[in-house]
Amino acid sequence: MTLLEKFRCLFTFGQGVALPLPVIPESKSPFELFQAWFDDANKSGILLAEAMSVSSCSADGQPSSRMVLLKSFDDTGFVFYTNYGSRKSQELQENDKVALLFHWGVLQRQIRIEGVVKRTSQAQSEQYFHSRDRGSQIGAWASRQSEKLSHSDELKDREQQYKTEFADKQVPLPEFWGGYRVEPSYIEFWQGRASRLHDRICFEKQDEGWDVFHLHP
Repeated sequence: MTLLEKFRCLFTFGQGVALPLPVIPESKSPFELFQAWFDDANKSGILLAEAMSVSSCSADGQPSSRMVLLKSFDDTGFVFYTNYGSRKSQELQENDKVALLFHWGVLQRQIRIEGVVKRTSQAQSEQYFHSRDRGSQIGAWASRQSEKLSHSDELKDREQQYKTEFADKQVPLPEFWGGYRVEPSYIEFWQGRASRLHDRICFEKQDEGWDVFHLHP
């Protein structure tokens, strides 16, 4: 984090608690509000404002969570990328229900998202994959995500293997790697307030749009 970003964080600390939320029209899209809050988080100097928790659940009911990076979003959903052989992917294949969480402590804000996942198209995955730096592309091939290492140097050896294999050529998209789009059915915006009288503004998907309501904190 740069010195300027540290000053921005210091300046914005607790600002969300002090400033009242604007009135949210019932016609407002939750994606518009997400964009506004996401922009605020980026302007505040928060490091990796796009970091989010992804929670999945196995077929036998065991939940698990991990942090990933949001790579894009629009009114169809929220996109992240991963190894399709990872634990999270295996669980999402067994149970497509998923929850996301953004937490921006310096602003006293968080956003909870619930919905289902679908894989992005190969074309979209390929476009993003080739926008990454070459080291990350090689790393996607080298890592058998969530599998046990057979020895301490296995990952380094596999990295060198693929550096050699793809030397002087474009690194292809692995067939086991790509994106997921979370299509939301519920989005909750939480704003911290004094005395723990927090704001909770909720959007629930309906056939004709979104139902907007508030919850007790």
